[in-house]
Amino acid sequence: MSETSTGAAADAVVTEVATAVGNWRRAGFAGAAIGVVAAGAAAGVAIERLTVGRGMRKKARLALDASGPYGSLRGMPGVAYADDGTELSYEVDEIDTDEEDSARAPRRRRLFGRKTPAPVTVVFSHGYCLSQDSWHFQRAALRGVVRCVYWDQRSHGRSGRGAAQVTEQAPVSIDQLGRDLKAVIDAAAPEGPLVLVGHSMGGMTTMALADHYPELIRERVVGVALVGTSSGRLGQVNFGLPVAGMNAVRRVLPGVLKALGSQAELVEKGRRATADLFAGIIKRYSFSSRDVDPAISRFAERMIESTPIDVVAEFYPAFAEHDKTEALNHFAGLPVLVLAGDKDLVTPSEHSEAIADLLPDAELVLVPDAGHLVMLEHPEVVTDRLADLLARTGALPTAADARTSSG
Repeated sequence: MSETSTGAAADAVVTEVATAVGNWRRAGFAGAAIGVVAAGAAAGVAIERLTVGRGMRKKARLALDASGPYGSLRGMPGVAYADDGTELSYEVDEIDTDEEDSARAPRRRRLFGRKTPAPVTVVFSHGYCLSQDSWHFQRAALRGVVRCVYWDQRSHGRSGRGAAQVTEQAPVSIDQLGRDLKAVIDAAAPEGPLVLVGHSMGGMTTMALADHYPELIRERVVGVALVGTSSGRLGQVNFGLPVAGMNAVRRVLPGVLKALGSQAELVEKGRRATADLFAGIIKRYSFSSRDVDPAISRFAERMIESTPIDVVAEFYPAFAEHDKTEALNHFAGLPVLVLAGDKDLVTPSEHSEAIADLLPDAELVLVPDAGHLVMLEHPEVVTDRLADLLARTGALPTAADARTSSG
């Protein structure tokens, strides 16, 4: 590239970044704070725009949406009701049984005069701005082999908007999410052993469940997996930004999000207008690998894009208040997997190491070259480690059962 064309490219990058941030300014005073977070990603997106037209990128997104199988797995649907009336959508994948086993089961009940013991149920809780579909690869591996429950947290996926948030403008708390999880367990797995699996906010939800219902953990839980999560101190995370810039963002972001949430319709239009900018931000904070399948990146974008800005605003303050360090004591003595990407910018791996320090018998796995959505970026590693945990709890005869079914 000549010096002249290089200069032109640089000018174009500056223009694109300014335009992207300007779109946010037109949505309100939020532009300055969002700009601090977005500038690095915007520069990369702007360079791409020099060679790839907007129409071409739109066609590529549509093609990926149409061809990718990610998020297409479905189970037996059900609805649980939270203590404030919120409808919580869940799905159950049952164990496949052959006809011979089905025919034998009634005879066993007649001979011994009691029901066959309930199988182990694995309950998956997803993260912030995601949905139950974020467990796509693990679901494919365990399908028909282990009884699994996947659910959408309130205001996410197919679950209803938080009733207390709509009627009372009440903030969401991690404690509320723990109670929501209990409602799902009561509806979808009222008896039998449990393995609890949580990613990011889902891991915090699992800790809140333990905090409020220690007897459930003591009596029914046989294993726990905490993936890319934290027991507290999230207010200190800098998201890979310079300290000074992050301090400024941290001061204004709660107010910015609240203001954006109050102008949801306008802001959603702005999000659509700056889709490429958001794609760059999502990729930076979701993945670390350079060779992530574009269809997987697009799958992550779709989940995050589908979370309305007012929901983003409702949940954000809960993370600064989150502290469930003491609740981890309820997992002591259980088989526990603590796993994180070593380049996670959202819940840095140091937070997983801190959890493992408090649970010395836990298995700590730090996945190289992995970001926050480690279960999508390196699904084979997460599935293998989870299969090992399930084998230890008796949910799987051997870990190879899940690995074989995933192939």
